[in-house]
Amino acid sequence: MDITKEYSNGEIFVVWKPKLCEHAGICVKMLPNVYNPKEKPWIKAENATTDELKNQIAKCPSGALSYRHPNT
Repeated sequence: MDITKEYSNGEIFVVWKPKLCEHAGICVKMLPNVYNPKEKPWIKAENATTDELKNQIAKCPSGALSYRHPNT
């Protein structure tokens, strides 16, 4: 079973699929206030705007990060 985790900033959900993650680190470099692998939860979506999150997620090379709107 593939694990999927979701983290919300109140407007969108950041969707993370750990099995797809290549650990490129682009997420951490772009938004260090959101992505911190040393913390639990490691994604704090509330620390960025929806536009910042969407921009960063679009640069994820593995597709491990995506987003969805509530009720979708």
